[in-house]
Amino acid sequence: MTTENHGRERNVKKNLKNSDRSSDICGLILLGLLLILNISCQSLNDSRIPSMPVNINLSDRGMWSAYGVSGFGDFNYFVFRTGSAREPAGFPYVDTSATGFGGVLLIEGVDPFSGDAGCPLAYDLSCPVEKSPTVRVGIDPKTYEAVCPVCDSHYNVTTGAGAPTVGEAVTLHYGLRRYYCHITSLGGYIINDRP
Repeated sequence: MTTENHGRERNVKKNLKNSDRSSDICGLILLGLLLILNISCQSLNDSRIPSMPVNINLSDRGMWSAYGVSGFGDFNYFVFRTGSAREPAGFPYVDTSATGFGGVLLIEGVDPFSGDAGCPLAYDLSCPVEKSPTVRVGIDPKTYEAVCPVCDSHYNVTTGAGAPTVGEAVTLHYGLRRYYCHITSLGGYIINDRP
């Protein structure tokens, strides 16, 4: 074997060793990234609030105009409890009306699943961190986020399906319980707990 061939063979072996080392490093980096993604992409718990009946009838155009939402960030609260103040004032609740665990937040936004703009979206008003029917989120008029007055968790209710953005709810992976808005042939919507 000539000196030139022996030198090439040594370079090939050296390159193979470096290639193996690079593969090992790339493998470790990939493993680390997968571990980070697995930890950070835990599923959102939006069912921490107990499942309670919801039935708000805004089915005709007149009811929707009076109590519905029209425009991005426009919102209304619906709270119907025996022995407590009802919201909105003057709303004609009936025996079949129900407003979930802590009440219902109705807000116009972008459907996070279809991307359709100008959609009514509905959530339970109870903060899932506090899990109390009397600790209710309120809308920040500057950010259109729902904010808990006790733990200061913030939730994206106009484009993020009630996912937390700030506070303890982010750490705990708690989102607001979602409800459904069904369009009617009369020009309004019925809000309930059934898809």
